[in-house]
Amino acid sequence: MKIGELSKRSGCSIQTIRFYERKGLLSKPKRTQANYRSYDKTLLDELIFIKQCRSLDISMKEIETLIHNKNNPEQSCSSVNKLIDEHICQVNKKIKELSSLKLTLEQMAQSCDANKTIKECGILNELSH
Repeated sequence: MKIGELSKRSGCSIQTIRFYERKGLLSKPKRTQANYRSYDKTLLDELIFIKQCRSLDISMKEIETLIHNKNNPEQSCSSVNKLIDEHICQVNKKIKELSSLKLTLEQMAQSCDANKTIKECGILNELSH
């Protein structure tokens, strides 16, 4: 299949597919006699794997590691578990940061009275300090 069909089947843009190729996350496609890239089911599966990882906010470096592990099926799964455990820690840290941000925004929202003027706006005053 050509890149347009791969794009449709995977839900990834052509630019994203080419980006993954340049980064080495997606295997190099075969070339036709006319020198067009030719993608097969294996490359579609690779692309879907990468897309799934990205949907979980897994970094490119982590995806590279997971692909390496996937291509060495006899290895222990412990490195994959470790990577995911580290990712969970990162997610927990982000949740904590976002919770703190939400609390700050809620406090700011309470400092604003809709009946006041912009000059008296508690939110704008807090942001100015």
